[in-house]
Amino acid sequence: MARKLSGIVTSDKGDKTIVVTVTRRETHPIYGKSYLVSKKFAAHDEKNEAKKGDKVIIVETKPISKSKSFVLETITERGHENVEIRKTEVEQEIDEKLAAKAEKKAAEKAVETEKPEEAEK
Repeated sequence: MARKLSGIVTSDKGDKTIVVTVTRRETHPIYGKSYLVSKKFAAHDEKNEAKKGDKVIIVETKPISKSKSFVLETITERGHENVEIRKTEVEQEIDEKLAAKAEKKAAEKAVETEKPEEAEK
């Protein structure tokens, strides 16, 4: 049975190649403390569809090259692709106050520039 691993794409710079970091939790045999172990695998991505930050599943296959023995099976979750940043209510209020201050300063400058002209007449 071929191994199936799930991990996060850390690099997609190579043509038809992705680097997937697989993280697993292990427990120390003596102390009993759990810790994380990460390992990187090069995987073949025929259509160049996986991007950096995606969560993917890779499957072991016959060696494709010196470093590639895995093939991309599926992309389970897209990472950082369609991130929409919305302003909070507080940020909107701050922007409105700053806009109001800018309008007030512009109006004051307009009044100041008109006064010297009236004094000359």
